[in-house]
Amino acid sequence: MSEKGIFPSRFLFCIMTISMFLLILSSVFLLQFGNTSLLPRSGFKLILVNGTVYLKSNVKNELKLPFFLPESSQADARTPVKTGDLTCHKPNYGKEMCVYRQRNIESCNADQALLRVYMYDLPSEFHFGLLGWKGKSNQVWPEVNDPTRIPAYPGGLNLQHSMEYWLTLDLLSSNTPSAAVVRPCAAIRVTNSSEADIVFVPFFASLSYNRHSKLRGKEKVSVNKLLQNKLVKFLTAQNEWKRFGGKDHLIVAHHPNSMLDARRKLGFAMFVLADFGRYPAEIANIEKDVIAPYRHVVKTIPSADSAPFEKRPILVFFQGAIYRKDGGAIRQELYYLLKDEKDVHFAFGTIQGNGVNQAGHGMASSKFCLNIAGDTPSSNRLFDAIVSHCVPVIISDEIELPFEDVIDYSEFCIFIRASDAVKKGYLLNLLRGITKDQWTKMWEKLKETVRYFQYQYPSQPCDAIDMIWEAVARKVSSVRLRIHRESRYRRYNEHQVERLR
Repeated sequence: MSEKGIFPSRFLFCIMTISMFLLILSSVFLLQFGNTSLLPRSGFKLILVNGTVYLKSNVKNELKLPFFLPESSQADARTPVKTGDLTCHKPNYGKEMCVYRQRNIESCNADQALLRVYMYDLPSEFHFGLLGWKGKSNQVWPEVNDPTRIPAYPGGLNLQHSMEYWLTLDLLSSNTPSAAVVRPCAAIRVTNSSEADIVFVPFFASLSYNRHSKLRGKEKVSVNKLLQNKLVKFLTAQNEWKRFGGKDHLIVAHHPNSMLDARRKLGFAMFVLADFGRYPAEIANIEKDVIAPYRHVVKTIPSADSAPFEKRPILVFFQGAIYRKDGGAIRQELYYLLKDEKDVHFAFGTIQGNGVNQAGHGMASSKFCLNIAGDTPSSNRLFDAIVSHCVPVIISDEIELPFEDVIDYSEFCIFIRASDAVKKGYLLNLLRGITKDQWTKMWEKLKETVRYFQYQYPSQPCDAIDMIWEAVARKVSSVRLRIHRESRYRRYNEHQVERLR
């Protein structure tokens, strides 16, 4: 080819390259410095959660990623958020993100919140009234400004299913002055349901089942059933429910037997559950519902006091009910396989007497703690093991784990199929083959992971409450997808039906 033919080609290529560079550069400056936008008013805001970039509408202030931060902020941004933390597919949650969230804990409003939540002002009989709380005339909610004066939740095994209590408190505290209660910016309560991403139903369903499911005196219907019937009647009459058939509602039913009478009638709602063991797939499933951790009953061991490998004389620990039905029958098989092994503690145990303290001490003295399927696929024992820094060995084929889309449990848990666990010698040979270095890596990861499973008031970044709200937020887009797909033909078809009447 002649030089005359080459020159125009090169010239055009250079012009195109420079033009593209100038276009990209101008777009960056518009995003960074422009007060107006080419997008509509309901433009998008990038929200970074668990290493995932989410799009959120109707937000005034833009979250600027570290590249766009002013110089004074870039150093701070680089410390907590390392390379890879801003990608769309982060492999695990990471302590850096929690540090970043902690630094920004005090700046929170409805525009910055990950979730805007509308909560019904249900009568106290549905929530804190079940704790014996009685407010003043026309007072629906207790004062939550002072954490030392909030109504206490019952102890013992009641605590393990207390999620609705902590979530309700967190929403109430979101409207208190930040100086009184400092909390993360995951969820904010709004007073207008049309502005909400989700509608929260403050019914203490697990407590209602635990305390009021049995008939008392001359009762013909239990208080638990009455409350469920009242709840169904109330919800189905609300415009918020009618709008989308309850698909944007959030109901906490963590105890496997809670909401037994109402769950089918309210099955389009999003549930917060322990597992799906007692739910048909059309009512509860991983696509629309959230799995929340049990509230552990043993004490959390401080990291500094956690015994290392050589100071944990027990190889394998299990203490609890041994004879269970259905999928839990494997406990009995494992008991007969392991009960006579010298470095194994496999015994019946309850919370009665000093049972909880004994279990906590045993877990803290053990290298591995068995989490075996019982009447349902999950149990509180897993979270007791985590806060004891005892490496969990999960033998439950149908188990669903909290926040597994952002937490890689294989980093600190060992999973064994039930069919393998009951083979003679299989379980102990596997565990005895794990080296001190391998175990120590899991132990170190456990100590980092504990924060994700702690329930507390006020909530803190990356604790169980914060993580549940974030899990709900990750479901919101799929909820909207369902609503929008089902609305494809409805609007104009309904108008046509009205015209024909």
